Amino acid sequence: MFLYVSLYKTNYFSVHLQKKMPQKGELKYHIVWCPKYRRKVLTGKVEQRLKELLIEKCKNNNYEVIELEIMPDHVHLFLKASGKDSVHRIVSQLKGYTSHVLRKEFLFLNTRLPNLWTRSYYAGSVGNMSEDTVKKYIQNQKRHS
Repeated sequence: MFLYVSLYKTNYFSVHLQKKMPQKGELKYHIVWCPKYRRKVLTGKVEQRLKELLIEKCKNNNYEVIELEIMPDHVHLFLKASGKDSVHRIVSQLKGYTSHVLRKEFLFLNTRLPNLWTRSYYAGSVGNMSEDTVKKYIQNQKRHS
């Protein structure tokens, strides 16, 4: 009986604390995703427009873009977001929005690809110690391709 009461009180207090305590933490993510079939369609005007759209969407959702590099067949994005936003939500917002706008503006993307993006993505959380390493890695992507 004592154990049951103890668990009940612990759950009760933890639920109320989660609802009332503001989250001030920020998380940094290195996110990478590719076009369907890894087609090299992210070049020229598509690359420029994609960069604009990602920066715009990040600004609207209060994500801070730390580094962004668009390769012909994949995107590297290093951003800072609040602890409230899950990685899945962040990626869904960015990929969904950019796919919708790019496929409207560049009709050749509709004929070459059934969907602009693959369903998969890579997301790694980044701490303060490895932030510089990730920045350098993303900045050097075009030099090594």
